[in-house]
Amino acid sequence: MNEFQVPADLGRIPGKIYCGEGFSNFTADQWRIFISIYATVVLWEYLEVDRKILTYFVRICHLFVNRILETKSLDEIHKKIVDVVTLIEKKYERNVITPNLHLSLHLSACSHNFGPLYAFWCFSFERMNRILGSLPNSHRQIEPELMRRLINDNRINEMIYTENNSKGMDQFGHDEMRRFWMYSRTIQESTISGKEPFPGEMLKPFSENIPLSADGILDLMIAYYNDTYENLKFWKPFETDSLNSIIIPLKINKYCRCRIGSEIFGSTFSPRHQKSSYILAKFASEDDSIDIYPGQIQFFFVQKISTNRINMENHYLAYVRWYKKIKNRFYFGINQEQMCNVELWDTEFYPKS
Repeated sequence: MNEFQVPADLGRIPGKIYCGEGFSNFTADQWRIFISIYATVVLWEYLEVDRKILTYFVRICHLFVNRILETKSLDEIHKKIVDVVTLIEKKYERNVITPNLHLSLHLSACSHNFGPLYAFWCFSFERMNRILGSLPNSHRQIEPELMRRLINDNRINEMIYTENNSKGMDQFGHDEMRRFWMYSRTIQESTISGKEPFPGEMLKPFSENIPLSADGILDLMIAYYNDTYENLKFWKPFETDSLNSIIIPLKINKYCRCRIGSEIFGSTFSPRHQKSSYILAKFASEDDSIDIYPGQIQFFFVQKISTNRINMENHYLAYVRWYKKIKNRFYFGINQEQMCNVELWDTEFYPKS
């Protein structure tokens, strides 16, 4: 478990998980993290018949913790809970069927009536209590002191989103701003296809006028623009047909972070400020088969291109490296049902393309 590199925003679990009778030192949030991230990998080699029970249970938890829960997912959850209870009874007999297992059969109906568990669970309440308890205070007037701190954080937030934020930034120290960003950052999985409007902004720090040749992606950019704008032709400067084509600028402004909506994505460009973001994307192969690939964002950049030879248009782009497949990708899966909660991918990337 110490070898796992878990994004900071997902929280932490105790370093010694065997402390406390029956893992009594785990909070509900820590149990969620343990089941959804660690359990399959660390327990797989110690289980035989119970692998199916664990796989079903992890699948149930994955579906239940989603912010958006579809009706068909509730049907799958209920069926899997029935299967788990049946498998437990079959292997360990009826004596181990506790009231909790019976009550779990009502979770799908509860979620159907009141919405996703995400809307009313206590994980965020527990985590906020831990954060508030770790803040320095005088131990005499804790509530007013914490409220003043939250009000100050809210002021910082308002100043960031206002047009005059540059005037107000000097009122607060850089340490306060850094602490605020640590609270607000998040890791998000998303799938974006094609060329879409960019509803966000690039975030500093950034580097100006970085040569494209430094990362060897100038040729990739030309191929990208030619694929994106099929009716136009893009070339490098000083190419033979460059007079009748659109010229690609040789330099870009490179950014380490990007905000899309309320989410902040990091990159490997500036690990000092934030962990890098990992994304999932669907790709169609030459045989028309579609598969999902994980990738790591290397950096974000902005490039100005004139697509009508008159006006310059900003292009907000991300440079992503995609991980290679391996043969035993579904090692932690149930072959008969093609169910796999944890996939194995190579640590190396596909060639730049």
